[in-house]
Amino acid sequence: MIDVIVLDFGSQYTQLVARRLREAGVYTEIYPYHTPTETLLAKNPKGIILSGGPASVYAKDAYRCDPALFNANLPLLGICYGMQLLVDTFGGAVVAAKAQEFGKAHLELLEPHPLLEGVEDLSVVWMSHADRVESLPSEFIALARSANAPFCAIAHATKPLFGLQFHPEVVHSAQGAQILKNFALEICGCRPSWDMQAFATQEIAKIQQKVGTDRILCAVSGGVDSSVVASLCYKAVGAQTEVVFVDHGLLRLGEKEQVIQMFETLNIPLHVIDASSLFLDRLKGVSAPEVKRKIIGNTFIEVFEQKAKELEQGGKIKYLAQGTLYPDVIESVSVKGPSKVIKSHHNVGGLPEKMDFVLLEPLRELFKDEVRALGAQLGLPANMLKRHPFPGPGLAIRILGAIDDDSLEIVRRADAIFIQALHDAKLYDSVWQAFCVLLNVRSVGVMGDNRTYDNTLALRAVCASDGMSAHFAPLPFDFLESVANQIINKVKGINRVVYDITSKPPGTIEWE
Repeated sequence: MIDVIVLDFGSQYTQLVARRLREAGVYTEIYPYHTPTETLLAKNPKGIILSGGPASVYAKDAYRCDPALFNANLPLLGICYGMQLLVDTFGGAVVAAKAQEFGKAHLELLEPHPLLEGVEDLSVVWMSHADRVESLPSEFIALARSANAPFCAIAHATKPLFGLQFHPEVVHSAQGAQILKNFALEICGCRPSWDMQAFATQEIAKIQQKVGTDRILCAVSGGVDSSVVASLCYKAVGAQTEVVFVDHGLLRLGEKEQVIQMFETLNIPLHVIDASSLFLDRLKGVSAPEVKRKIIGNTFIEVFEQKAKELEQGGKIKYLAQGTLYPDVIESVSVKGPSKVIKSHHNVGGLPEKMDFVLLEPLRELFKDEVRALGAQLGLPANMLKRHPFPGPGLAIRILGAIDDDSLEIVRRADAIFIQALHDAKLYDSVWQAFCVLLNVRSVGVMGDNRTYDNTLALRAVCASDGMSAHFAPLPFDFLESVANQIINKVKGINRVVYDITSKPPGTIEWE
């Protein structure tokens, strides 16, 4: 049984709503905003949440759910666009704001209410909207306001209908998780029953049911995500799973050897393919990041299809399993609703339209820390689970512009210095992800009384909980100075090192 259904109106944060509820033990699923009410009610949910979204409710092409939903007598919570849709539906006024509001605001409580139980007055909340509620429908009351939003939290006087102008699902809303928990547990009457053990059992059963007697080719990179998928598939259907690692020539220093050792530890047979020449030939002279990602995605599929043909003596391989996570999906394509595409991930938007495989993506709606928790549940070793994320396109998207052997060598050596320094200083586990980016920007320097005209390298380290938002890691200056000195002295071709202090948003974690 589903406890809460989230209707997706295209917000980048929709899955965070489900995630926060899962953290509270509440089983939640996401559906497109246009799903018929009859279909939703057939799933016996205890509550409905309307997500935020990029549209305006007063526009002709505004996204609208089935109006019957508002009369279903189910608790319903509208967030941002969802609240504006609620107001518009019941006769209130929503207009374009004179000034867009993005960032932190303070919640001033006006009325006590179960939705805001345990929330402190002037608690910090996160705003992200260009429209505002001008006036409430007559049946609604204001529960809270902020300096720029007079109707920051609202409730219907007699029906279980509620709205929030801010985003309680993001970590910047200090007590947002408490508000969502209040809605699910106190208002909807849900009881905590969902955890990673339940998810593991559920996904293994799903894989067994879907795959049957067919075979799986599981693509692994050695990272947490694909390793967890390999473990799930192997637990579900055993030797029907062929685990394949492709060296595309864009790996970090010593990466291939680490991956081989890792799967030996897991006792999972591993096929290793060296396709570095193929990938690098196709990427020669290519500068545009989206083109890089699509070339890499297409080439991976070609290599996997060729390997599958070689393995067909054991029966045709029908499925391609890969470690796609929700942040990959939401940035690449619209999944449940009309979300905006940020960039193509090689394993989502970078895949060819036609391929011989059926995709199997059991982690598609999870975040990195949830995957780590799942991996621990499956028995994966801690040193594997704590590895920083490494993108499938590898160093191709950490070299701005065209890729060549010299650039790859520079990034590999610099990255190894940076990561080892983090380990030595016991800082590695305190950051979400750390890496180097070769900017291909040259500048004048002085080394040994001689003029140099060499490249600039950026260090990037961020703190995050789920990858949907991130803040640059405040690494000590003396540490950064030491790393910069080591790189300049040991890596030929670099004479300047900078540190990226951009958060997400407005930037992304990777540069390309």
